[in-house]
Amino acid sequence: MGSRYTPTPSLRDMTDPSHRPLIIGSGIAGLYVALRLRELGLRPTIVTKSRLEESNTRYAQGGIAAAIGPDDSPALHLADTIRAGDGLVERDAARVLTSEAPARIADLVRYGVPFDTVEGQISLGREAAHSRFRILHAGGDATGLSIEEALKRRTLDAGIEVRERTALRRLEPGGREGPKAHLSDAEGHQLEILAPGPVVLATGGAGSLYRQSSNPSIATGEGVAIAFRAGALLTDMEFIQFHPTVFWREGAPRFLITEAFRGEGAVLRNDAGDRFMTRIHRDAELAPRDVVSRAIDREIHRTGHPCVYLDATAIPRDRLFVRFPSITRFLATYGLDPSRDRIPVTPAAHYMIGGVTTDLDGRTSLPGFYACGEVASTGVHGANRLASNSLLEGLVFGERVARQLLHPVARAPSEPKTVVEVPVVEGAGHGDEPGLFEEVRDLLWDDVGIVRSADGLRSALAEFDRIARLTEPGPREGPPGPLANAVVTASLIARAALRRTESRGAHYRSDYPRPRPALRYHIGVRRATRPVRSR
Repeated sequence: MGSRYTPTPSLRDMTDPSHRPLIIGSGIAGLYVALRLRELGLRPTIVTKSRLEESNTRYAQGGIAAAIGPDDSPALHLADTIRAGDGLVERDAARVLTSEAPARIADLVRYGVPFDTVEGQISLGREAAHSRFRILHAGGDATGLSIEEALKRRTLDAGIEVRERTALRRLEPGGREGPKAHLSDAEGHQLEILAPGPVVLATGGAGSLYRQSSNPSIATGEGVAIAFRAGALLTDMEFIQFHPTVFWREGAPRFLITEAFRGEGAVLRNDAGDRFMTRIHRDAELAPRDVVSRAIDREIHRTGHPCVYLDATAIPRDRLFVRFPSITRFLATYGLDPSRDRIPVTPAAHYMIGGVTTDLDGRTSLPGFYACGEVASTGVHGANRLASNSLLEGLVFGERVARQLLHPVARAPSEPKTVVEVPVVEGAGHGDEPGLFEEVRDLLWDDVGIVRSADGLRSALAEFDRIARLTEPGPREGPPGPLANAVVTASLIARAALRRTESRGAHYRSDYPRPRPALRYHIGVRRATRPVRSR
């Protein structure tokens, strides 16, 4: 298991275990936690299954939200977050997020993130469901890339050990010796490491489990599946946010067209040229993402046309090309100029709202394990994440994880009102058979996507069970592979969606199209103690 960078002492050469956390993941949450831990005097190690800089963070265009404008306040940011979350936001978590946001932005400035400015002041944009201009950008629509690169440079400068192309395969809660992390390197060698101290999951989301996704291919929810297998409590798995405007063309990559496009004045039109969002919501194109995604999905099904169109032709060309350099360059490769041409778009899976249950300091239900960023579920987003709160979440709760690791206090998060025990299928150990991953992606998109129903969810679960019997390792096999973990995460999303018999936020059931006040609570899932055996 090699490292591209100058390593710190071996993981087994520990004189003070609590000072050597193991961080799994290298997006904004993982890198920020590592940097803060180093500043606080600890010696973290980062493990990442791809390159150091490859993560969802890198592809985040829209920006990062913080109440730093003269007409803004954390209280207003809090109100917008709660309103977008459709009745399920945990107020304490959202208050932490919005009140600590300005300080975390100051940290990014200190780390060298080049936020866009106008006459020496940070420039602020507006996105859907925000009542104020509070979205910071860097490099126009390259905010995530700018943040990732700045944090990467600081990580290298700090001499933090990074183990690239090294994947987490299994977690084991430890006794006196501490937790164990089973890893595999780029050559597939299995490695068992007695973790030097706490383990921090910062493995990101699961968007690429869907056929249509804005996420990089590595975002397959493995961290969630591995934590679930270890016995960790998960929450809100039914809430998958779909981004309304992802570039559509047959055979082309699903490139995100940031919400800021609509914030600048772009509108949505169907194939006939009609602007349909004005009939659906008072905020039209700046309605919450779930509303816009469903509206587009309805237009596509109603017309039979494979996409709708984002019309930015009323925005001055100079502003478009300065404000959105990455998008305009991408569109140019397909012969499109947004100042002249309408952009074909469709919704795509974008963000996993639920995940590993944590408290406000990142503690999970398993001693020694912490989680932050997209893999974690604090309740801060409720049923529907407010735009540009995702990068912020990684920073705010990453800071709290770092401070908790400096002075640990044993505690566990509260359990939700309902916890469903879910068994893991015991398979035959056949491994990752060709074509099955694409089958999982198709099932999620078709039956566990923007619009769901009991029939579709039950059908998907039956298919996931069948695939699990082919891919889940037998009792004498090694750790589960990526496909087996993908099936587990997909099954958990579907099972929680079947359990929530209402529509709320990002979760929409055609057979239960309205919210039910009696279901205004979080749904947890935990691994059952007995597996389901192969038939």
